[in-house]
Amino acid sequence: MTVRPRRSVLYMPGSNTRALEKAKSLAADTLILDLEDAVAPSAKADARGFVCDAVKAGGYGRRELVIRINALTSEWGMDDLSAALEAGPDAILVPKVSTLFDIATVDKAMADAPEQVSIWAMMETPLAMLNAREIASAAIEYSRFECMVMGTNDLAKETGAGLGGDRVAMMPWLMTCVAAARAYGVAIIDGVYNDFRNDEGCADECAQGRLAGMDGKTLIHPGQIVPANAAFAPSPEQIAAANDIIAAFALPENAGLGAINLNGRMVELLHCEIARKTVAMSEAISALEETS
Repeated sequence: MTVRPRRSVLYMPGSNTRALEKAKSLAADTLILDLEDAVAPSAKADARGFVCDAVKAGGYGRRELVIRINALTSEWGMDDLSAALEAGPDAILVPKVSTLFDIATVDKAMADAPEQVSIWAMMETPLAMLNAREIASAAIEYSRFECMVMGTNDLAKETGAGLGGDRVAMMPWLMTCVAAARAYGVAIIDGVYNDFRNDEGCADECAQGRLAGMDGKTLIHPGQIVPANAAFAPSPEQIAAANDIIAAFALPENAGLGAINLNGRMVELLHCEIARKTVAMSEAISALEETS
């Protein structure tokens, strides 16, 4: 079973060369080198050059590199996409995705790109929430489509919904997108936590995202990497329990059974499948940390 940890997905401003260099030493699983929201209009062209040069130069080790381009309908979008594809990141993150047509448009524009460059979609508009199933279903036809990223700040702006109160207003949309992602085998990353000096609040929201079924969390500050990595990794207790379940189902007397008694608790084959995913994630995280 192959899994890729995306516990911590850190936005890095593309116009800040010091930040791009510092990112090479951070413990984030994924880096989003941003050409959109983090870059002023006057700096867009320079940022494009900085980001693409950084990707080409390498030095980021095992970290997954994603370039967030500007919207294709903007004056920078198509130039961003062309330059980003030449640089060869792991993925292109497309903002303001609202329909399946948006994914189809990007996929067509990437026809000659290397197969390993995937498409990620920002889920940040009211229409995207209404079309979450349709957007996630793009994975059926477009093999590049791999991940949905929640843009909770833009959702708050566009809908008037708040981000406080344990994100009670956001949870229906977050869970709708989780269900859509899982239905079509697409990864999904939670939105950012804005109060980057509030360590406890960040940890709490990471835990909430994990409970909701997210694969990881987008971050705006390096200080948020530790709580995200902790929240979205299996705990030692979870790993031990998973290994116990796998071992129990491997016993000859349990061969072919759909459910077994393990320490006074009924455990089904579905729990064994979950256990295998837990162990696979633990092993993948260990492999990443060994190469950091």
